[in-house]
Amino acid sequence: MSWKNPADRWGSVSQAFHWLVVVLVLVMAYLGLTMTDLPNSPHKIRLYALHKSIGLTILALVALRLLWRWYAGTPRPLDGVPRWQSRVATATHWALYGLLFAMPVSGWLVNSTAGFPLQWFGLFNLPPIAGKDEAMRALTRSTHELLFWTLVATVLLHAGAAAYHHFMRRDATLLRMLPHRRTRTDSLIARRPDQDVHHVR
Repeated sequence: MSWKNPADRWGSVSQAFHWLVVVLVLVMAYLGLTMTDLPNSPHKIRLYALHKSIGLTILALVALRLLWRWYAGTPRPLDGVPRWQSRVATATHWALYGLLFAMPVSGWLVNSTAGFPLQWFGLFNLPPIAGKDEAMRALTRSTHELLFWTLVATVLLHAGAAAYHHFMRRDATLLRMLPHRRTRTDSLIARRPDQDVHHVR
């Protein structure tokens, strides 16, 4: 098990950050799409509080992941991948980082402009980052929703590219972010895309 990122794959810490954020984003999406239609009740208030706490957690995890990426480095590009695809992948990654920062911050703004208190899992309060303002609240809510659907589109592009590389090109793009054995990943990295897929074991 490698903690840092070796040259041929993402290390264990990077994988943990990646998949934990994926799970939390899915939970956030479910909460965000369902809780607004619920009737006013203590249950709805608890779901909103959970939504806010998870959003703040994602914000912290993305910041930590970027720091870890700077410290641990990144794997080398795969052989045989066209340069334009590498550039699109890089741009998509940075777009995801930006959106995963912007979404929680915009939610924080919505909460602040509404004048609501903001707690992290009931343990401590966070300060508002803007004053109470109904007009600004409407704008920040629209921005939050737009950022969400932009994130959905970017995630689908990212996941679709990973599936394309795994099932069509049969390379190690996806496996490098999975805890597979190194022998399996190394064999795929060493194999050129035009080789017979039946030789891969």
